Amino acid sequence: MKETFDYRNNLKQILQKTAGDERSLKNGLAAIKAVLGMVDSQSTAAQKTQATQTANKEIKQLLLGISQLIKSPGSNAAQKQSLSALHRLTFDQAIAKQYGSELAQLEVAIQQSTVTKEEVNQQVFEQAIKPNKPKRDYRKGKRYTVIRLVLGCDLINDNNEIVYTLTEKQIHQFNLTSGDIVEALPEPVTSHYEASILLVVGHRELATTEFDKIEEFKYAVVQGGTGHLAITHDIHGQKLRIRGKSIVLPIDASRYQTDDTPIVDGSIVDLAWYAGDVNLKKNPAQAIKLRWIYQLDQPQVKPKTKKKKIKQANSESKITKLALDLHYQRVGIAIGDNQNEVMLESIVRRYNGIPVAIDAFQGKKKLMDRQIQTLDLVILVTAFAAHDSTWNIREFASKYHVGFAVSSSKGYQAFERALYRAANGLPAYEGNQTITYETE
Repeated sequence: MKETFDYRNNLKQILQKTAGDERSLKNGLAAIKAVLGMVDSQSTAAQKTQATQTANKEIKQLLLGISQLIKSPGSNAAQKQSLSALHRLTFDQAIAKQYGSELAQLEVAIQQSTVTKEEVNQQVFEQAIKPNKPKRDYRKGKRYTVIRLVLGCDLINDNNEIVYTLTEKQIHQFNLTSGDIVEALPEPVTSHYEASILLVVGHRELATTEFDKIEEFKYAVVQGGTGHLAITHDIHGQKLRIRGKSIVLPIDASRYQTDDTPIVDGSIVDLAWYAGDVNLKKNPAQAIKLRWIYQLDQPQVKPKTKKKKIKQANSESKITKLALDLHYQRVGIAIGDNQNEVMLESIVRRYNGIPVAIDAFQGKKKLMDRQIQTLDLVILVTAFAAHDSTWNIREFASKYHVGFAVSSSKGYQAFERALYRAANGLPAYEGNQTITYETE
C-alpha cells in the first residue's frame, strides 16, 4: 500500500529556517508552494483512483448482468442488475459525456429484452419434471430494508447487502420509500420474480449516502397523436418542471407495446428520475423514466343481437348519471374482503376516476395511513367495514385533507351519491338532510 505524504514536518522545518529578510521570505514561500503542490497532486490522484475503482465495479456488474441476459433473455433479475449498474455509470460526468448516447441505446436494448420461445419451453419442461413442492410458509418471511430505485426497489439485509431486486409491478401497491422495513419471501426458482413482499412492518431513517435521491411526477397526462406523444403537465394542471424549468417530455409509445396497458392520448402515468442524474441538464428525456401506467377502462362493445341492444339501451336510460367528473383522481374504496369491489370500481371509472381498493375489514393501521395519504378521495362502505377501521379511515382522511364520504349500503346509488358528496365537499353522511345531486 502506498504511503501518504506527510507534509506537516516539512512545513515546520521551512518555517523554522525562514528569517525575516526579503530573500529568506521569498525562498520560504517558494518552498511552501512546492510542498502544497505535492499534496494537491497526491489528493487529486487519490480521487481519480477511487473514481476509477468505482467505475470498474459498475462496469463489472453491467457485464455480468448482460451476460446473464444473453443466457436467459427477458430475465427480470438480469435486467435489473444491468440497468442499476448502467444508471450509476451515467453519474460519472466523464463517462456520460463520452458514452452517453451508447449507454442510452444499451438501456433501451436491455429494457426490450423479452423471453424467447425456447426459454419458455425450457422453463415449462423444467417445471414439469420437478416434484411438487409444499406450499410456502408465510410465517417464515424475513425482514429487509427497502432501497427505492427509479423502477422497482432493492431489498437489503442487516449487512447492507442486496438480497433481492423487485419490479415496479410488485411494489406499486405498497407505495414504498427508501428506509421502509418489509417482510418478504423468496419466489420459487421457476418464477420470473426474485421475491414477494408480504407486508410493511416499519421504517428507519437512512443516511443520505445509503441511497440515491429520487424525484417523482405523479399522474402525468399523455397528450398528442400517434408517434407524437408528449407530457407537459399532470391531471391537476401542474407543469412538469426539472430544476425549476418547464419541459416537454416526448414519449415513445413503441417502447411499451409489450405492456398490458398501451400508451395512448389521454393515458395517465407516473414519472421518476434520479435527482443526481447528469443528463437532467442537457437531455432530461434520457434521465426521466416512465414508472407506472394506470389502467383506464374503455367503453365496452354492446351485445350483438338487436334484442339485446334494445334491452341494454332501455336499462341505461333508467340510470341517471350525476353531473360529476373526477378528472382521473385516485379514489379509495374502503371495503372488506373485496365485497362488490368490481361493481364499485366500475362506478369510479364511469366518472373518470382511478379506483384503489382498501381493506377496511382486516386492514392494518400503518398500511391504511400510507394508502390514504396518496389518495384524493376515499369512500367508506360501512356495510363491510370493521368498527375500528371506520375511525382510522376518518382520522387519516382528515389528517391528509382527503375528500371523505360514507356509503351506508353496498347499493349502486348509495355509493354513487357518496362519491358525489366527497368530490364536491358536501357532508360525509347523507342522513335525513336534503342534498341536491345535480344530473347531466
